[in-house]
Amino acid sequence: MSWGGSEFIEQTYFDEQFTQPGVVYFASSGDSPGTSWPATSPNVVAVGGTTLSRDPLTGDFLVENTWQDAGGGPSLVENRPDFQNRLARTVGPTRGTPDISFDANPATGVWVLDSHPIGNDSPGWLIVGGTSLSSPAVAAITNTKGQFRLSSEAENELLYSGKFGTEEVVLGNCGLNAGDFAREGWSFCTGIGSPRGKRLKHSVND
Repeated sequence: MSWGGSEFIEQTYFDEQFTQPGVVYFASSGDSPGTSWPATSPNVVAVGGTTLSRDPLTGDFLVENTWQDAGGGPSLVENRPDFQNRLARTVGPTRGTPDISFDANPATGVWVLDSHPIGNDSPGWLIVGGTSLSSPAVAAITNTKGQFRLSSEAENELLYSGKFGTEEVVLGNCGLNAGDFAREGWSFCTGIGSPRGKRLKHSVND
């Protein structure tokens, strides 16, 4: 899911919409500091954003840090889910987002070919970003690895178990007034970090 809006008191009544058996829901954390729903629902995997830096001559990867415009933070409504209990000191009493992140900075996003432009735009290559890119990208990586869980809760339990191949993001800040910082482990900026392709740490029998 690449949509979202401000949190609201009644949102907990709609969380059950993301409990279809056999389905894992991924939700963008938003493209502005702070929290949004449905990313804060405990029944989704909340996907935040990062910034990638590459060598301008070779294109080689250099470093990954936070994307300051990515959404994230402690929910204003939702209680902390069980899969975040081990992070209680960091997360606090409410649901923390994001769970995981992916490149979202429009300046470092992915190249796409627009062969059917709308209006007066010309066809060609362009870079797209935002957490509307991050969410489907992480969903695709998760699906490709062939270990899709039967619910978002089960998928989050896997993510927080450390058995999903991720790289911690430890550089940069984010959040309201840029008050949160990347750190080892989990953070309000990038969650547990970003996936490293299909190089995963768990076995097919896990």
